[in-house]
Amino acid sequence: MSQSGTRAFVGMGANIGNPAAQLADALDALGEAGLLVASSSVYRSAPIGPEQPSFLNLVAELAVREGPYELLARCQALEEVAHRVRRERWGPRTLDVDVLLYGETTLQDTEFVIPHPRMRERRFVLEPLAELAPELVTVGDLTAVGDQDCERIAAADRLRDLAAASPDG
Repeated sequence: MSQSGTRAFVGMGANIGNPAAQLADALDALGEAGLLVASSSVYRSAPIGPEQPSFLNLVAELAVREGPYELLARCQALEEVAHRVRRERWGPRTLDVDVLLYGETTLQDTEFVIPHPRMRERRFVLEPLAELAPELVTVGDLTAVGDQDCERIAAADRLRDLAAASPDG
């Protein structure tokens, strides 16, 4: 795992199929590409939006040598490998990979915003991000989302164990 490049963070979540396996596969792909620096613990969170199963979430820290749009394309490719289908906003998904932060970059266009526009509203993003980069998350940020259902369930290196224990696994 090389640590040279722009420091970036991506948030990952999954709630259908075998979420633990899909998260593990995405982390493996980032590791094989030489981008993965660290990953947070795995969290279970209540869904936002329509009624659906709980999510498994984590945040990955990356050292990226490509630009932000290339990182976005890589995230979308991970979703495609996991057979993500976009049917409804905030609906169930096999894998969701969002660019949260890309160095000090601020970007806003019709399809891509950095920092992620809702990351400070989501406990399932802020808690794992705080594990990896506590300097990026304030106590006020965490207090503001403290009422959201989110619990740490395992270290990321236990994803394969969780996947094997899944009824869909």
